[in-house]
Amino acid sequence: METKIIGTHNGTFHCDEALAVFLLRHTPAYRKAGLKRTRDLAILDTCDIVVDVGAVYDAEKRRFDHHQRGFQEVFGHGFETKLSSAGLIYKHFGKEVIASELELDFEDPNVIVLWLKLYKEFMEAIDAIDNGISQYPSEQHPRYRNRTDLSSRVGWLNPPWNRPANAETVDSLFSKASQLAGEEFLGRLRYYANAWLPARGLVGAGLATRHGIDPSGRIILFEQFIPWKRSRTLASDALPWYIIYPDEFGGNWRVQAVPVASESFESRKALPEKWRGLRDDELSRVCGVEGCIFVHASGFIGGNKTKEGALKLARLAVL
Repeated sequence: METKIIGTHNGTFHCDEALAVFLLRHTPAYRKAGLKRTRDLAILDTCDIVVDVGAVYDAEKRRFDHHQRGFQEVFGHGFETKLSSAGLIYKHFGKEVIASELELDFEDPNVIVLWLKLYKEFMEAIDAIDNGISQYPSEQHPRYRNRTDLSSRVGWLNPPWNRPANAETVDSLFSKASQLAGEEFLGRLRYYANAWLPARGLVGAGLATRHGIDPSGRIILFEQFIPWKRSRTLASDALPWYIIYPDEFGGNWRVQAVPVASESFESRKALPEKWRGLRDDELSRVCGVEGCIFVHASGFIGGNKTKEGALKLARLAVL
C-alpha cells in the first residue's frame, strides 16, 4: 500500500501546523503518513493532504490553509474565533481522533461532548494565537507576560535567528514540536475522558437530587471530593448556592459557595458576613453549629468536622 503524504510549509514552524500534522497522524487514514515541508506548489500538489500552506481551504480536495484573503471559517457551535490549520483539522478530523484514541464508537455521544470540550479548553486558544486574536481589548495592557503557553513553547523550538540551520535540522525540530503539541493534546483528552466526564455525571446526579438535600434546592451534597467547578456551570438563578463535600485529605467537610462563573472569585451567595474570618469554638458560638473549623475571610468557603455540621452551615446560609 502506497504511503500517504502530508504537506505543510517549510521554514519557521508554529503550533497550529505542528498540532495539525500530529492529529492527522492519529486518524486511520493518515496514521503512517509521511511529511513534506515545502512551499513549492508543484510538490504540494503531489501530497494527499496539505495544511497551513497553499492559500486554499477545500475539505473535499484535502486542502486546509487559513492565510488566504477572505478566509473567515470558525468552529461553530457558538465559537466565533477564526480557525488556524489546527482548528481546521480538528473540526474535520477531531472526532475521528477522539474515537480512535479512546476506542469509542464514532457515534458514541461522549465523542461529541469531548470534541466540543477540547475545542473550548485547548484548541481555541491555539487558533486565536496563530491568528493574532487577543483575549482582551488592545487598549488594556496585561499585568504580566505569559510565554509558557503551548504556542510559545512550540515557538521556542525553532532555531535561534543567529544560528543558521539547514532544512534537515529544522525538519527534525518540527517533528519534536509536533510531538510536544500532540502529547499535550492527548494528555488533555485523557483527563477529560477519564476524570472530567465522570465528574460531570456526578454533578448531574447532584443537581437532580438536590431538593432531597434541602427543599430550597440551593445545596448539593457530594459524598466524595470531585472537581465540580470544572464540570458544569452552577451559577444560574435556579441552581445551587452551596456545595458540600469531604475534604480531600483531612477527614473534615467543606461548604463552598458557588462562584458566579467557573473562573470567577465572586460567590453567588457568600457565607454570612458575621461568620467570616472566625475559627473553631468562636465560630461555633456565633453560628450555633458545633464542630466548626473556619470560614474564610471572603466567605467563599468554610469547614466543619462532620457532614451534618457542614449541612447545617449551608442551610443557615441559605436563609
